Amino acid sequence: MVKKQRESGVTLSTFGVGNSNYNEAMMVRIADVGNGNYSYIDTLSEAQKVLNSEMRQMLITVAKDVKAQIEFNPAWVTEYRQIGYEKRQLRVEHFNNDNVDAGDIGAGKHITLLFELTLNGQKASIDKLRYAPDNKLAKSDKTKELAWLKIRWKYPQGKESQLVEFPLGPTINAPSEDMRFRAAVAAYGQKLRGSEYLNNTSWQQIKQWAQQAKGEDPQGYRAEFIRLIELADGVTDISQ
Repeated sequence: MVKKQRESGVTLSTFGVGNSNYNEAMMVRIADVGNGNYSYIDTLSEAQKVLNSEMRQMLITVAKDVKAQIEFNPAWVTEYRQIGYEKRQLRVEHFNNDNVDAGDIGAGKHITLLFELTLNGQKASIDKLRYAPDNKLAKSDKTKELAWLKIRWKYPQGKESQLVEFPLGPTINAPSEDMRFRAAVAAYGQKLRGSEYLNNTSWQQIKQWAQQAKGEDPQGYRAEFIRLIELADGVTDISQ
């Protein structure tokens, strides 16, 4: 029924409250099938955030079945690692298939895709492929491109996807406060999961990154995140 209503333009979002007989996996699945959003409400501030600040994002869909595909230029990038959205990855052939369901974007919502890059000349974590083409810079306009980004989406009531694609230049400006804070959040998530890539990164380092990029925080969400880092650090100390 949820899928049928989704096809008619009616989306379904789910909210988790309390901790008795709580099935998060089911809530996530229902929201996914219903092209909606899932949130867990455990505090008054979280309720205000979800049901007030973010309500417009849930009620108004501006793009559906949004897909992104990026190709890094081997002339610049030796290896890369996607951080987050692992469970959202699609097969390469699914990018051009309009019958494959993907995520929806609500009004005012931002999506951040993070990649860790190893540039040519830096120490790589894996051996160079024996039969890979020579990655030395060629005399070509393509060497001015770090990567090629393609994005597909459908209008809320559309059936056929739209495509936009453009190059990303190799010149990277200093990251903004928002981007640095997102990087701190990504590091927190990885370390919380025990990622081997964060073995040499301490909770204090992550806390420092978040504090330095806190910026304006009128709702106190970033301060709350910093408290979560402190809590994780304390729990880790006790368990060791």
